[in-house]
Amino acid sequence: MTDRRSLVSVVDDDESMRESLPDLLQLFGFAAESFSSAEAFLASDVVSETSCLLLDIAMPGMSGPDLQQELSRRRQKIPIVFITGLADESIHPRLLARGAVECLIKPFSEAALLDAVSAALCGHIPDR
Repeated sequence: MTDRRSLVSVVDDDESMRESLPDLLQLFGFAAESFSSAEAFLASDVVSETSCLLLDIAMPGMSGPDLQQELSRRRQKIPIVFITGLADESIHPRLLARGAVECLIKPFSEAALLDAVSAALCGHIPDR
């Protein structure tokens, strides 16, 4: 990849998220790639170049938490910001305890997204 900007990879089975989030991230100054599944992300050539992962929780096949676990098993240390339409608040503390930077509930604001991605890239955990 010749672009020196931080690469943010979006993994979400929702086509509208895969189309809109990369455009928004590019407006914020990031490079962005999108994938329709965890498996597609793992098979790509950008895993080692990804600086932050925007990851849906519930997807067909491998879930977001499953991908988080697989990346950990592979010793790929990519900061993760989970994005979800699930209103189940009980899963969020578990994801954060497992190392996620943030868990945003759809629909989230542009400011919340920028704060979470910036925190992930800087190694900081945003205020909860």
